[in-house]
Amino acid sequence: MAKKKKVAILYGGRSVEHGVSVNSARNIYEYIDKKKFEPVAIGISTKGRWYLTENVSKDIEKGEALSLVLDPVKPGFMTLKSNKRFEVDVIFPVLHGTDGEDGSIQGMIKAMDIPMVGTSVLGSSMAMNKIVAKRLLKEAGLPVTDFMTFRYDEKDKITFNAIAKKLGTPFMLKSASLGSSVGVSKVKTKNDFKKAVEEAFKYDDEMIAEKYVSGREIECAILGNYPPEASYPGEVVISKNYEFYTFDAKYVDPEAVRIDVPAKLPKAIAEKIRKASVKAFEALHCEDFSRIDLFLDTKGNIYINEINSIPGFTNSSMYPVMWKERGISFPDLITRLLDLAQERYDRSKRIERGFQSGLKF
Repeated sequence: MAKKKKVAILYGGRSVEHGVSVNSARNIYEYIDKKKFEPVAIGISTKGRWYLTENVSKDIEKGEALSLVLDPVKPGFMTLKSNKRFEVDVIFPVLHGTDGEDGSIQGMIKAMDIPMVGTSVLGSSMAMNKIVAKRLLKEAGLPVTDFMTFRYDEKDKITFNAIAKKLGTPFMLKSASLGSSVGVSKVKTKNDFKKAVEEAFKYDDEMIAEKYVSGREIECAILGNYPPEASYPGEVVISKNYEFYTFDAKYVDPEAVRIDVPAKLPKAIAEKIRKASVKAFEALHCEDFSRIDLFLDTKGNIYINEINSIPGFTNSSMYPVMWKERGISFPDLITRLLDLAQERYDRSKRIERGFQSGLKF
């Protein structure tokens, strides 16, 4: 019988999306195929401390504190109280937002030389920053909404009239590097503007203003590499009680949205969305999996809104639902992701790390 692979499920983190991460990781821990894998829950507290927990729990600090073992031969972890060292075969970061989805953790795992599920350093950092992502998507010939960008040091010079003149009203103001609709506001009038700017800069040093698109919220799931494949699109139908797809609508209010999977779309539009989603995934150097969020306006035009390199796995998350519709169960999806991580890691070993030269040192 094949030995089970130890899978570190990394969750929590120093992010406003900490709670979403806990809920996502709880599902992965529950549904992982325990005949093939041995899950190891490692939580990161809101203070940034790492703990070995019995299972995925919101009470992360009740676990045993951990330190990293930066050994180039056998990297791993050490419990601080009992001084027990252990290694894992692969790491599955289920961290949303700051310090988890932006390349920070990915860089550390890469330095530890452990196989990891999901997009590596470059793609994570580019996909996380909405400004960088939109510029690259636009350069790749993909449709994005008109936008303007601002830095925190320009805060006192930003005016409602200047943005409204270029983007029209209403428009959206967003923190540049957050997800789950945190730091996002819909601005209709000058009365909304000051509060929206404060909210965006509360979580980031950069802010993006985007033209508002009146239309349908469409999502597409991407899985795999060489080449990646796209699910059939799904649609998030938002209650009229909400101005847009807010944090509460996503995770708190069970009556806020209706999820249609598959979305009711003409075949040609669905294929257009699928092709654009794969192209966006590749343009931002994403790997293994991502969720592409798009808008579809009343004229049939599509716009790439953003790319989530670590999509949610909560009970209301679209990513696993879209693959379930394609015949891939939750446990099988997790297995596919772990296999993809190992395949990509093995493939990376062909790259030379040394260079023979006449240099003396």
